[in-house]
Amino acid sequence: MLSQAIVRPPATTFAQGITTAKLGRPDVDLALLQHEEYCQALEQCGLDLIRLRANPNFPDSTFVEDTAIVTETCALLTRPGAPSRMGEVNGIASILGQFYPELTIMKAGTLDGGDVCQAEEHFFIGLSARTNERGAQQLVGWLQENGFTASCVDIRGLPELLHLKTGLSYLGDNRLVLHEALAGHEAFKGFEQIVPQPEEAYAANCIRVNDHVLLPTGYPQLETTLQKRGYTVITLDMSEFRKMDGGLSCLSLRF
Repeated sequence: MLSQAIVRPPATTFAQGITTAKLGRPDVDLALLQHEEYCQALEQCGLDLIRLRANPNFPDSTFVEDTAIVTETCALLTRPGAPSRMGEVNGIASILGQFYPELTIMKAGTLDGGDVCQAEEHFFIGLSARTNERGAQQLVGWLQENGFTASCVDIRGLPELLHLKTGLSYLGDNRLVLHEALAGHEAFKGFEQIVPQPEEAYAANCIRVNDHVLLPTGYPQLETTLQKRGYTVITLDMSEFRKMDGGLSCLSLRF
């Protein structure tokens, strides 16, 4: 069971962050409201929140997931692939240090947490514009040292996926939600695969939080599919974060 989550609200500079979405400029006030609803949903799922202050020096810093890889027993601080985001890691390190006696710090390569999906004792690692081979291999070695297995999935030829978790979520129960561009990939053989319809592809980024699944608002087909499989679904409006290439998993570090 997850018990903690680190969150950081969007700063006044949020609209100056990195985006490829071409969906217009985000409304920061609305993003703050959506972030608070997200936080309330995490609390509804039983998590205690560590709420960091907004950091206007780093417009993308609300996407805390990219700064670390956390498991029940160990944590690693990443090296984000966008140079403008490297400074975000220091603020996360001081918090994680309160929960993990030893923090591993990546020394080389690049790695975004959004490219790392844990499925029980196995990790899928995306090779992307933000995570390179050197960073991925350092993560693989660290995971193996800590008793996990890992496999790499190259998404660099899939422009619709910024990160691996843009199109991949693990729901427990040996079940994945997959963007159609990833469906059938050899790495996911042996898992039940739920593939949203093309018009609902954004909802492939959903998150299982204890007894609930958080899902973006506006994707009724996937919501019905998950409910039929017995999940209690909480839907959340993500419109302003989507404008900045963000999804539900990006907004917290859960452990």
